[in-house]
Amino acid sequence: MTDSTAHSASNDTPLIIAGKEYHSRLLVGSGKYKDLEETRLATEASGAEIITVAVRRSNIGQNPDEPNLLDAIPPEKYTILPNTAGCFNAKDAVRTCKLARELLDGHDLVKLEVLGDEKTLFPDIKQTLVAAEELIKDGFKVMVYTTDDLIIAKELEAMGCVAVMPLAAPIGSGLGVRNPYNIRFIVEELNVPVLVDAGVGTASDAAIAMELGCAGVLMNTAIAAAQNPILMASAMKKAIEAGREAFLAGRMPRKQYASASSPLDGTFFS
Repeated sequence: MTDSTAHSASNDTPLIIAGKEYHSRLLVGSGKYKDLEETRLATEASGAEIITVAVRRSNIGQNPDEPNLLDAIPPEKYTILPNTAGCFNAKDAVRTCKLARELLDGHDLVKLEVLGDEKTLFPDIKQTLVAAEELIKDGFKVMVYTTDDLIIAKELEAMGCVAVMPLAAPIGSGLGVRNPYNIRFIVEELNVPVLVDAGVGTASDAAIAMELGCAGVLMNTAIAAAQNPILMASAMKKAIEAGREAFLAGRMPRKQYASASSPLDGTFFS
């Protein structure tokens, strides 16, 4: 790292979620790996500090006779982020968060997602709003999966959500950021962290999300479904860092025509 790069990095503001500071802006999921050892190795390679756990699909202590996911991603090393994946109504989502709080000794940081369609896995915004309101009243710190709708994002922030997480594309699709303009609008208007959630497929997708000014990116399938998940986790770590630095550096203006990279003024040919 050069002196100038180190200076830019040192001047960056940290990612703060619910009052806690994080060094990594990459959040990763813990599902879809072939076994717990691959989960552990990929998580370590990613450098992530916040790991999502699908409470309805993973054993975090509710089944004592089965392998425990927390052996691979121990809570003393990572911030465990229980999520409500698989919930299609507010009642189930709230119940899932309460179960996670019980299993994790009062842990109150959760990722809320209430799905509205089995084919696209798009969020049901009405049910999401109902669940978010109830969870916040019950003392939960809610990071919320939502559409890339600015008005909804602002409403979720106003309700008290600690982070807003618009999708880049359908969950698990790997299509990348399909509507960068909407994501940019949300980033510019909100004061809480905005993290792209869902749709990232490869490192360039993650870099694009960060270049838009997002505070971070959450992904699972992009790493777990890669031919080499551990190598992809490492690539995603670098992409997040590169995208953040590019955002801080400020890209050159786009131009319709060519512009000489070396000016001719004062040269032999001028």
